[in-house]
Amino acid sequence: MIEKLAMYLQYPFVRYALIVGILIALCSSLLGVTLVLKRFSFIGDGLSHVAFGGIAIASVINLSNNMLVVLPVTVISAVLLLRTGQHTRIKGDAAIAMISVGALAFGYLIMNIFSTSSNLSGDVCSTLFGSVSILTLTYREVWICIVMSVAVVALFVLFYNRIFSVTFDEDFAKAAGTNAERYNLLIAVMIALIIVLAMNLVGSLLISALVIFPALSAMRLFGSFKKVTICSAILSVICAFAGLIISILAGTPVGSTIVAVDVAAFAVCYCTGRLTGGLQRG
Repeated sequence: MIEKLAMYLQYPFVRYALIVGILIALCSSLLGVTLVLKRFSFIGDGLSHVAFGGIAIASVINLSNNMLVVLPVTVISAVLLLRTGQHTRIKGDAAIAMISVGALAFGYLIMNIFSTSSNLSGDVCSTLFGSVSILTLTYREVWICIVMSVAVVALFVLFYNRIFSVTFDEDFAKAAGTNAERYNLLIAVMIALIIVLAMNLVGSLLISALVIFPALSAMRLFGSFKKVTICSAILSVICAFAGLIISILAGTPVGSTIVAVDVAAFAVCYCTGRLTGGLQRG
């Protein structure tokens, strides 16, 4: 098996997939802790369905680089979702459900009415559940992912204290002079960037797993925000790497394999947390 893995690693497309997969997992885990604590875990699910609608539009107009449509549409939706969930009668989960279902339905409707593919079912399935496109990344696409991932990590580290404050007590943060709306907007834009990056890795229906599972796993072991964030990042990177390796060696779907490893890691952390409850206060 080691010889087989060493042979695969000689190919650039395998190395590209590992680099992109690890970077996406890292970025997802950092923001996942914040989203889980703010009870906004499924914003990733809603935005991923918006991204699906953007991909549908890009495919209909035969746009070679669908990110030109998907990225701005997803970022705008993240901003609208944040404001809709905070300032109207349509709160949090209801706003996410409304945008999520609407974007998914319109995206599939557009792809059916203006279909330009002879294999519509295959295209839809690969978009929803991920495909082998993670193994066909170009050198340019890898660098785009690296730049965007570095930007997300840098923003998170730079504004860590502000993100921490609006995560735990937004009212107190406002009273202390923090512009909570600005940092909530920053969080929404960063998660939108991650969603766009993760579409090729796990598909639009499985993206939430990258955001939720590492954070929940880390929370079974630790209690402080900093330790949970660090543990979540480490777990997410390990699971993404293991999932990609298993997928390459076993020929299983990339996205589903990574999520399965995340679920297994959560089970291990849950059992460990139950047996060693003292860690949760550390």
